[in-house]
Amino acid sequence: MKKNTLKFFLAFIGIIILSTSFAQNSNDKILMTIGGEKITETEFLNIYRKNNFNSDVIDKKSLEEYLELFINFKLKVKEAEELGLDTVTAFKDELKGYRNQLAQPYLTDNAMDEKLLLQASQRKQYDLRASHILIKIDADANPKDTLAAFQSIMKIRKEIISGADFSEMAVTYSEDPSAKDRAATSRRPYMKGNKGDLGYFTVFDMVYPFENGAYNTAVGEISMPVRTTYGYHLIKVTDKKEALGSVLVAHILILFPKNATHQDSLKAETKVKEAYDELANGAKFADVVRNYSDDKGTIEKEGMLPWFGVNRMIPEFIMEISALSDTGEVTKPFLTNYGWHIVKLVEKKGIPSFEEDIPELKGRIARNDRSKESQKSFITQSKTEYGFIEYTENLEGIYSLVNDTIFKAKWHPENTNQSDEPLFQLDGNKYPQKDFIAYLEKTQAVTPGEDIKIFVNKKFNSFIDASIIAYEDSQLEKKYPEFRTLVKEYRDGILLFELTDQKVWSKAIKDSIGLAEFYNTNKNNYMWDERLNTSIYTFSNPAYVKQARKMAKKGLNKNDILNTINPDSVIYFTIIDEKCEKGDNQIIDKIKWEEGITDNFDVDGQIVFVDVHEILSPQPKLLSEARGIITADYQNFLEKEWIKELRIKYPVEVNQEIFSNIK
Repeated sequence: MKKNTLKFFLAFIGIIILSTSFAQNSNDKILMTIGGEKITETEFLNIYRKNNFNSDVIDKKSLEEYLELFINFKLKVKEAEELGLDTVTAFKDELKGYRNQLAQPYLTDNAMDEKLLLQASQRKQYDLRASHILIKIDADANPKDTLAAFQSIMKIRKEIISGADFSEMAVTYSEDPSAKDRAATSRRPYMKGNKGDLGYFTVFDMVYPFENGAYNTAVGEISMPVRTTYGYHLIKVTDKKEALGSVLVAHILILFPKNATHQDSLKAETKVKEAYDELANGAKFADVVRNYSDDKGTIEKEGMLPWFGVNRMIPEFIMEISALSDTGEVTKPFLTNYGWHIVKLVEKKGIPSFEEDIPELKGRIARNDRSKESQKSFITQSKTEYGFIEYTENLEGIYSLVNDTIFKAKWHPENTNQSDEPLFQLDGNKYPQKDFIAYLEKTQAVTPGEDIKIFVNKKFNSFIDASIIAYEDSQLEKKYPEFRTLVKEYRDGILLFELTDQKVWSKAIKDSIGLAEFYNTNKNNYMWDERLNTSIYTFSNPAYVKQARKMAKKGLNKNDILNTINPDSVIYFTIIDEKCEKGDNQIIDKIKWEEGITDNFDVDGQIVFVDVHEILSPQPKLLSEARGIITADYQNFLEKEWIKELRIKYPVEVNQEIFSNIK
């Protein structure tokens, strides 16, 4: 809860506290000093202009108002620093978290980010249908096994290019289990193989290397082997069409019974034709669903399925509904492995425009494996910028230190005292063997064993990447003034939030004695206007109005009236006590402001009368009646008193001559 409040607070005070870390030069005039801290004219004006970006002219009034806000802000931050709030671990951790978020855009290749964004948008315009053949190979396989898998899939590709049928080759060779028929087990029914057919998909539906392979292969062509984390794939694109987007449909399903005979198939076909004929003759789709459909889960929903995209349905289904363009249009009966279908288009959502889709695309890219492409490009650029030099010969000393215990997360390196030989150089800084050894020890985890040399080489590449990112991260404040400014803004904002919470917000809520004293001193600022003290009688059954009026005129207790007229289980009327100012209650606004019982009148079909007990003169509200606004005013009071104390503690001197020249 506190973190969300802080985020809002940081956004809000951004209009006041844009950082004061602007570059200064020796000619800058000192506009003011706050507790001994010098602030220049240029610094102040830069901040003022950033916060008044809608105006080209410096406005005298807004400048004076902003000066006070700026001084108050600087006073509070200075007090927080004096109290050591910037040294507290919780503060440091919170600032580090925000800084890490702010740094992320600076640690990727922005040009690559834009390229990935445009690529995803362009691919989203089309749906592909493709088949594949998979030869599995672990992502961390040794070169020998990797080469064997590559040669195996290239052999398959050669046979297909020479005329072999792709689907039959998928059944014979693919290591994707879905390609082949799978016998029924105790846990699942018999499953017919797809012969490598993956159906329709679009951008983000597949791992990025597979998506690349598919979108870069022409319809009818066979790709070169594509490497993913699953292994090597051959991809055959069988269809490419304009994107379906998302659709909402209703359907009628005529199932085949298990182990269906030819007679069963004919019976199902006859049934679906009868259903279609009824629709053609004007029958309502919902009625035909109820009379014919075997999909029990959708019968009561008039056959409606949830919204879906192309990757959520079998390809035959997608092909049929893609041909529907008008709302309410119905397909002819079509056959799939599940049975016969008739589908009605209810609604279709197309692909949004690029501008509308940018937030969604950026989020998907960030969560997708393609996001690594941007960081890879950034690391490559950083190597060039910082003159990266690698000394791979010095890795030899690492291989002999590592043993199989590292795969059990129990490795403890020995004899590392002489591990000062450099492994690489970055911006003139040399990274010694011992740094990499420490990285290996810190990042070890329980993993399947593999060749030590291959493992160390992979870890070394990861260490290089991490070191480059860390080094660039350490340079951000130097390289990018706007980043330094933003981090400073967050730093000061967190300090301001913490101290203001202690001195004002939480204090006003917890200090019940101080709040009561403030209320007693200022109670006449929280006045009720003239009010009526009333009881409002509302009747759903008019038969009891006369009896209730008589009892009210006698001045009987409200509960006695209710209990006398309303039986235990039936409520014929209600009585609500209200103290209202004008405009508070539409019923009270209809009556004369005089004591006594009003005539009966109609309100939304019910009979109402009002018993006006008393006309209340203006009087102060109780603390309990206006606690929210009184607490807010008390907070403002505490803040003003605090500012007075701070101005005494940290003297403020403004060079009025310079400030007048600005105005």
